[in-house]
Amino acid sequence: MARPTYRNLGKSGLRVSNIGFGTWVTFGGQVTDEVAEELLTVAYERGINFFDTAEVYSAGKAEIVLGKILKKKQWRRSSYIISTKIYWGGKAETEKGLSRKHIIEGIKASLGRLQLDYVDIVFANKADSHVPMEEIVRAMTFVINQGWAMYWGTSRWSTVEIMEAYSVARQFNLIPPIAEQAEYHYFQREKVEMQMPEMYHKIGIGTITWSPLACGILTGKYDDGIPIYSRAALKGYTWLREKILSEEGRRQQSKLRDLAVIADQLGCSLAQLAIAWCVKNENISQVLLGASTVDQLCEDIQALQYVPKLTGTILEEIERILGSKPMIREQSSVSRRTSSVSVETKPKVKFKNDATHRQFLRNFSLAKIFPWGKT
Repeated sequence: MARPTYRNLGKSGLRVSNIGFGTWVTFGGQVTDEVAEELLTVAYERGINFFDTAEVYSAGKAEIVLGKILKKKQWRRSSYIISTKIYWGGKAETEKGLSRKHIIEGIKASLGRLQLDYVDIVFANKADSHVPMEEIVRAMTFVINQGWAMYWGTSRWSTVEIMEAYSVARQFNLIPPIAEQAEYHYFQREKVEMQMPEMYHKIGIGTITWSPLACGILTGKYDDGIPIYSRAALKGYTWLREKILSEEGRRQQSKLRDLAVIADQLGCSLAQLAIAWCVKNENISQVLLGASTVDQLCEDIQALQYVPKLTGTILEEIERILGSKPMIREQSSVSRRTSSVSVETKPKVKFKNDATHRQFLRNFSLAKIFPWGKT
């Protein structure tokens, strides 16, 4: 029976299972509370120690369901990791974004729904150009200092935004983020493969990836259209249906039929092949899984046994079929933005002030030497 292995989350000391369990769409929405409990129990008993949620998932219901299960199970709080994400907390203007007000009120509301004293990681669920970076980093540092979270991270931030947060943290002796959550699968690769490794080596940022099955597209279940009980058939997922039925979607399904041959050779499903392919990337700290049935979750966990079987030859064949490998450039987007401050090469990104910009540039030269120390 396959079980997860454990990795440090970036260069932090936090040990996370190489697969985690997420609650998007399912908890408080697609599945009953009873099924949610079964899913969480199976995940925990099979060695998954990381459970992810967000204030926006099912308008807070996902956190409520997760909290009730954790309270009922009475597992040792020190034996698992809970992360939540802050950005969309309500309809009012002050109930969304990354203002100090919403970060603090949002995390306190999440803790109430989760019935927990603290979360292990709070993620900023989207960058907020309307809020000064210093305000965001100071608020996250305050949350950690109050004991409401152990660490903080980012989700769907650009590498330039992540580096700016790091620079602000180092400039004002605050706490920098430790991880970024990013989408990653066969057809979404550039950020995770080309940009995030540099973030790890320069400033210690870990990478947690989500949607390894591209919302179910990579399972092959959409080969003949939209099944009535699939996610793409749910209300509010018109964008997913359109994506599947588009010309690009049809091309992707054609490639999946070719990948099915490799899956058959390995003795696994298309879904297991897709998950194993993600886990095989050693630059990733963790791959987040989602499931609506226990059978589906068990199948996904079993994907771990196929990771060692992805030999160089098989990976080359997958690349030949996909044709989606990001092109290597002379300089990454981050290095290009930070290589010079002359008029001709001045970065396009707008920093909050010149001091932050100078610190941004300075940290790139020092971060490799002092990844966690003061600069």
